[in-house]
Amino acid sequence: MKHHKLPISFYKRKDVVMVARELIGKIVVTNLDGLITSGRIVETEAYVAHIDKASHSFGGRRTLKNEHMYATAGTAYVYICYGMHQMLNVVTNDKDIPDAVLIRAIEPLEGIDIMLKRTGKPKLDFTLTRGPGNVGKALGIFKKHSGSHLLDEEIYLADDGFKIKDNEIGISKRIGVESAFPDSELPYRFYIKGNKYVSGKNK
Repeated sequence: MKHHKLPISFYKRKDVVMVARELIGKIVVTNLDGLITSGRIVETEAYVAHIDKASHSFGGRRTLKNEHMYATAGTAYVYICYGMHQMLNVVTNDKDIPDAVLIRAIEPLEGIDIMLKRTGKPKLDFTLTRGPGNVGKALGIFKKHSGSHLLDEEIYLADDGFKIKDNEIGISKRIGVESAFPDSELPYRFYIKGNKYVSGKNK
């Protein structure tokens, strides 16, 4: 599959919401222990540094757990949700400004048999990579990958020239962050309308 890695300039931008939107249609690739898997990003959520109540870094919170959010742009931030789901986030903006984009869903492209093995699913259906926990599982991403650079070979994001029209991208509030009201109402979630892998409302 012909594609090129997204350059560091893509991640360094100041507007994480714009980055989240532009990640729709891009590809996430993992090359772990010689096994290559990839999928097209069909759903993302933006989390804004410091001022976003839904973000792990709200109010400048900085712990061992979220330290990678403060890393340079183009770093992977992986956190564990409910003690089991490994969630892949893409760090943007400048070092020490913890903007990040959560990859919520992908449409599988390469290595589907490997993804099925990792997830323990008997056959391909839309649940394989729907929702951020499934994305991490299918791509073989774990907490130990947090802090890895997205221009390295293990985990990277790429562009294969896939184009998507503005009216094909849905915008909504984020999922499962109700406790962060009123920030939970912000239109920071993007998705490909009608794509079966999208995890939340899909209209």
